Amino acid sequence: MKIESQIEKISSFQHLELLANQVVEGFISGMHKSPFHGFSAEFAEHKVYNPGESTKHVDWKLFAKTDRLYTKKHEEETNLRCHLIIDNSSSMHYPMLKENQLFYENKIGFSVLASAVLMNLLKKQRDAVGLSIYSDEYEYYAPEKGSDRHHRMILNKLESLLEKQKRAKNTDTIAFLHQIAEKIHRRSMIILFTDMFHSENEESLFAALQHLKHNKHKVVLFHVIDKKTELDFDFDLAPRKFIDIESGDTINIFADSLKEEYETQVSNYFKKIALTSAQNKINYVPVSVGVNFEKILTTYLVEKHNFA
Repeated sequence: MKIESQIEKISSFQHLELLANQVVEGFISGMHKSPFHGFSAEFAEHKVYNPGESTKHVDWKLFAKTDRLYTKKHEEETNLRCHLIIDNSSSMHYPMLKENQLFYENKIGFSVLASAVLMNLLKKQRDAVGLSIYSDEYEYYAPEKGSDRHHRMILNKLESLLEKQKRAKNTDTIAFLHQIAEKIHRRSMIILFTDMFHSENEESLFAALQHLKHNKHKVVLFHVIDKKTELDFDFDLAPRKFIDIESGDTINIFADSLKEEYETQVSNYFKKIALTSAQNKINYVPVSVGVNFEKILTTYLVEKHNFA
């Protein structure tokens, strides 16, 4: 079953942990049809065998079924440390949700659910997870741990981000990324959810992202967007008032009069981010709200497989 249809089936539930678990279970059940065949049935208890390791713990029964070498994991073993970072500036609370919309149909809700989904997978694989949240201040920090109590604490914090903001929040992403980099001492996978609406100084931004890699961390940048309005600029022909969520500035225009120029500039901006990320060996992944959880999970599994 596709993850999107799985979400539609259970979208009436607002319990973040339950929803995240359903997404992960739906993903795992479909893994036998994907390049990750062999992870599905026992993947929480196994890891890929690396040449040179002892063959003492190789699961030969699983090898017979998958033609791939996996070793059994011990309960206390932690293979990966993962630190999630969420941009909680006001632009991430776009679009404003209507009564019939689901919480993950705006950027912050999508980032929250995506983080909970990754946490669920990390928990299944007995890996450690930490969390940082920033806006106009460094709002929250939790180091990487793997206990149930730690997971519940982070989930509670994630749920609190879904509450409507009481004030506009700008952000200084560059400063906070440098602060976060200083806090993460042991080698980790660092996953950032942001809409990239925060800096005219792109050189300084990528210097901050490069700082996140200073201890041989692996960095994944999920660029979260609302594809319909922010990428495709899909509005009707009526006059529109556009409001800057963070500054409150407004402009009245006919959207179709700017559509072509807007799409060109946005396309060029995305290409520039992708190129600069590649040059800095940062995995850049654009994702649109409401969908793409499969892309996020697949990206994570590929990055984990290459985490050595």
